[in-house]
Amino acid sequence: MAADTSPRLEPGQRVRITQQIPQRDETWTIDLQGQVVRHEQKKTGSWFAHAKDDKLWLDRLVLKKDDGEVVVVNLDPYTHVEVLQPKAT
Repeated sequence: MAADTSPRLEPGQRVRITQQIPQRDETWTIDLQGQVVRHEQKKTGSWFAHAKDDKLWLDRLVLKKDDGEVVVVNLDPYTHVEVLQPKAT
């Protein structure tokens, strides 16, 4: 997700996530909806020179789906986030 085009994600918002996984001959598309629990950056175990702590950092979105399942989504350039409802009051 490009920083200048991504919506501001806050706990309590309802969002729809669409991710695409490009393959050689096709593209897999995954859609899910839920309530934002947390939007954060977390480091991976992968090494990346000149990054904070010499690790690769990923944007992650933690969602709670309607059935109660908690899902962690890594946000990448193939991810589209649509805010369905603003933060619940």
